[in-house]
Amino acid sequence: MALLLSEADVKSVLTMPLALDWVETSFRRLAEGSATCHSRQRLFVPGKTVLNYMAASDPAGGYLGLKIYTISGHQARFVVPLFAAESGELVALIEADYLGQVRTGAASGVATRVLARQDARTAGIIGTGSQARTQLEAIAHVRKLERVRAYGRDPQRRAQFVSEMSERIGVPVTAVSSAEEAVRGADILAAATTAAAPVVEGRWLAPGVHINAIGINVPQKREIDAETVRRAGLIAADSPEQSRRESGDLLQVFGDDATQWARVLDLASIVAGKTPGRASRDQITLFKSNGIAIEDIVVGGRVYELARERGLGREIPMWREEGTSAERRGA
Repeated sequence: MALLLSEADVKSVLTMPLALDWVETSFRRLAEGSATCHSRQRLFVPGKTVLNYMAASDPAGGYLGLKIYTISGHQARFVVPLFAAESGELVALIEADYLGQVRTGAASGVATRVLARQDARTAGIIGTGSQARTQLEAIAHVRKLERVRAYGRDPQRRAQFVSEMSERIGVPVTAVSSAEEAVRGADILAAATTAAAPVVEGRWLAPGVHINAIGINVPQKREIDAETVRRAGLIAADSPEQSRRESGDLLQVFGDDATQWARVLDLASIVAGKTPGRASRDQITLFKSNGIAIEDIVVGGRVYELARERGLGREIPMWREEGTSAERRGA
């Protein structure tokens, strides 16, 4: 029997503080070698649907599984099949849109915790969608923000965002009329857009800013310009390998230059203290988030456990015949 967890079930148990702890755990396990992660793969039905899938194993936590999602037009559908590491049993099917939003925000929160200046107080955010909300929420949990400037192209959505997020994080969030206004003077910057061309220009960056670039995971697009990448004294990614496959923000600057790619550090190694982080107060740091499966599996495993404790979800019968397929064949 597998436990089917709906979006409502996930929302009832998953909070940002929990996600921050669990995502940091996922990075530590990657760094110590107890967890493994496979990069995203894509299958295309031209002009119709894209199937995305990625896998990870977390033996220390007791689970392995996949993040699978389709994108068709403006509709995306996410699911995490979660298996027990010891038995191979399918223990849960988790609707994973909200899970993905929160774990992506938490990854940037972890990066901000280890890379941003301790005295960072001003944040800028570009984008006002669901991902932008969890980005800002995570940042507010790891730094004592005093002010936030937010920009999005749609004035109505922008106004709704600043009203909602001011209340959620307990910090004044102010709408601004351009990306430049959001960037200039920010100690921490988050770019959470679907832009095809850069919305962040390096000439706007203040010394010592930390940047979380999370919106783009295809080679053809980027939301930060080449000058932003060049000015960054430290670049970290949740997966340097995956960055070389799909991060347009870096690919369009580095190309196939191995010496440039050598600059991209593994965030897990920084989190675990194996690689130094910020070197100086004025150093610009950049976290390139791609979204990796180990975050989904570690967080999904803890969500499953909490849901079982609280009696949430619905049991669904699967593979009810006795014995393995080999036993049924008489092997």
